[in-house]
Amino acid sequence: MATARSSVGGEKTNQSYKENIVKEKLESLVAEMIDRQIYLDEALGEFEKRFIQNALTKTRGNQTKAAQVLGVHRNTLNRKIVQYKLNGHR
Repeated sequence: MATARSSVGGEKTNQSYKENIVKEKLESLVAEMIDRQIYLDEALGEFEKRFIQNALTKTRGNQTKAAQVLGVHRNTLNRKIVQYKLNGHR
C-alpha cells in the first residue's frame, strides 16, 4: 500500500512540476508577444490554429479523435479546420 501511495504522490508532484513549466513558458511567451505588440485576436487565432493542427497530427488526421482530444464537437473542429485552412482546405 505504501508504494501505491508514493507512486500517486509522485505522479501528482510530477504533474505539478509539468504544469509549472508550462505556466512559466506561457508567461514568457505572453510577455514577448506584448513586447512585439502582437494583438490578442492574432495571438488567440494563432494559438488555436496550432493547437488544432497538433491534435490532428497526434490523431493522424482523425477529426473525430482530434475533437475528443480538444474537447470540442466534431462539427466545431471541422468549421475551424476550414476557417484556418488546415489539412489542405482552402
